[in-house]
Parts: sequence; structure tokens; C-alpha cells
Amino acid sequence: MFFGACSLTHSTLRTYPIANVGIFAALATLVAQVFFNSADAYNFSPTGKAKGMAVALLIVGSIISVVCQVACAGGVGAFDEPAPKDPNVNPCQDQKPKHAGPEDKYFNNVDCMKDGVIAVFEQAGGNVTKGYRGGLDAGEWRVPITKPYDQTDLCPVNVHWHLGAEHLSVGEFDENGKGPGTRRAEERLGNRCHLYDAQDPKFTKAYDWKHCKGMKVGETYEVHWPHSAAGACGTEWQYQTPFYDGVFCKDGVINILTPLNTYKTIGVQAQVYTIVNDENYYRDNMIKGMQTDGDFGADMTMYTGSTTGTSRDQETCSRYAPITWQVDRKCHLISASSFDKMCEMMKQQKDDMTDDLHAHGSRETTATAITANNQVFDP
Repeated sequence: MFFGACSLTHSTLRTYPIANVGIFAALATLVAQVFFNSADAYNFSPTGKAKGMAVALLIVGSIISVVCQVACAGGVGAFDEPAPKDPNVNPCQDQKPKHAGPEDKYFNNVDCMKDGVIAVFEQAGGNVTKGYRGGLDAGEWRVPITKPYDQTDLCPVNVHWHLGAEHLSVGEFDENGKGPGTRRAEERLGNRCHLYDAQDPKFTKAYDWKHCKGMKVGETYEVHWPHSAAGACGTEWQYQTPFYDGVFCKDGVINILTPLNTYKTIGVQAQVYTIVNDENYYRDNMIKGMQTDGDFGADMTMYTGSTTGTSRDQETCSRYAPITWQVDRKCHLISASSFDKMCEMMKQQKDDMTDDLHAHGSRETTATAITANNQVFDP
């Protein structure tokens, strides 16, 4: 019952006298309790004066003990306002999860198949041709988000793009698409659009890139905008590289195990472009998300899949799944200056997005067996 005791540290020396008073008050309370317990145990009747003295000790000692405890707590800052957060400390830094349990490396890439059986959740990027259905049964409960993300509690936490398209839309971006030069590249080249025309200068005239790195006029790129309900939405730390830090920025929102809710709390927008050197195709503020005016975003597929990239293929799969994908099935022309403006805005973000100023390699379009069967067309 030593409620009044405070730890004697440098920061609490000023509470030492209060602590002593509290200790003596606690001792008085203890003596009173022992008195009554002893009287009951040994069956003797104390005098009225003794009873009164014991009751007084019990009441006064308890009150003083509580007062001293509060005083001690105040002396060590228990009731102080919390220290303000350092605005220069990134709250999303290193939030990318690596383990689901103690050092289990749950999120490492894994074999897609084990003993001839699919051992992972559905993968991306899939075939988004209208009418296509994947072969992996996602069940009735894993359904993609069909509302535009800006009508949900998800916000964009990153923008990056891939060389060529990771998704497949027959006749729009596929293995028969065209582009400048050969298909050789430092990063893996995915599917291409069919819009390139070597006789039209807007597809061939070089552009003086100021902010983006390694980009080429006439080439196809698939842009991704990861969104998350656990992002630092509306703050200067909203956009993050790597995007996983932004997706998992806030704790307690995304459940990666039971009850799984990743397909409700994480989503990606995907839109495919062929870059031209023509200001008639300029689009402003690309960092904010997929373009949705006119025929942009008018022909969509929604499905659940995974994160992508060239560390995954038909044999090696991502454990970051299932998440919602909202993919524009059409290929669009866009000016090089639109991309360069986006890169400029990325460089202005609080977090360092330098590693996303170039095109990443494309994962090959996933096989039917590991693509979900829950495609939603034109909701």
C-alpha cells in the first residue's frame, strides 16, 4: 500500500519530500488496517478511543497517500501535454511489413504452387480484356472495391510506373503492340499499346526530360497509384517511396490475417499510356490519380490481385494479397510533359520519391490459374 512512493531519479528529486510524506501516510494506513485485522483475528475488543484513532489513521492516511500519489505523478510529468511530434520525422518510415509472426518472413515471395496445388492468394497483373475470367476461385467474400477510391476512405499514397503494361487488354495493350526500337531494355518490357506510328513525329521527336529518368517518347507505360485506408491521408507525408510504407503507414487499420480485410483497405488504380511529344495531350496533376474525364477511365475492370514487379512471375508469387485493382482497359495518349510535371511534383514531396522517377520492370501477365475469377466489368 505504498501509494505515495515515487522513483528517486534526477527528474523526480523535487518530489522527494512529497514521497516521504506519502510513505508515512501509507504506513499509518497500514497500521490502522493491521489493528482492525488483529482485533478480528484474536477476538479482542478495542476501546472506543482506540477505534476512533485507528479509523482516523485509516481515513487520513488514505487521503494523504492518494494526494501524494497524484502529486508525485504530476512531478514526473504524468499530466503534462504530450511532447509535439517532430514534423521532420516520417511517421511512415519502414512501415512495410516483413513478418506476420515473430521473424516468420511471411511476406517474402513464395512458390505459387506447392505439390501441384496453388498455395497463394490471387495475383496481378491479370488479363483485363472484357469478358475474361481468371481460374482462381476467390469465393463470394473476396470482392473488389467497385466505388472510385475517392468515394471511400482510401487515399493515394504513391505513384510509379512500369515499362510496358503488366496487364493485358487484347487489342489495346498486348504482346502485338508497337513501340520505338527493339524490345531490349534494362528493365523487363511488358505489353505495348497499338498507337505508335513511326511516321508521325509526335511519336518520335525527342523530349528534353527535366525530372523523369530514362523515359522515351513513343513507349508504353503502365502507371499505378496505390491507395490505402492506412495512409497518412491529407498530410505532408501522404506520398511515400517505397509505396508499401505509405500503404501500411497507420497501425490498426489493415488486417493481413484473420479477419482479412486487405482487399477492402488497399487498392491500386492502373492506367496505360503511350507517350507523345505533343502538348495537345497534356494532363495536369497526374500525381493525384488515374485520369477519369472523357474516355479516360470509362472502360474499367475491377478484380482482386497482388502487388507486382519483376521479382514475381508465373512460378514465384507475391504474399501482399489480396488487394483491389481498378484497371482502365484502354490505352491513352499522353504528353511527355505530363509525365515530367508528375515527376517534378514527386520531387517536391516530403518523403524522398527519387527511386520512383524511372520506369520499373513489368511482371509478365499472370497465368489464368493464379488470376482471380471475380472480375467486375463497368460497375
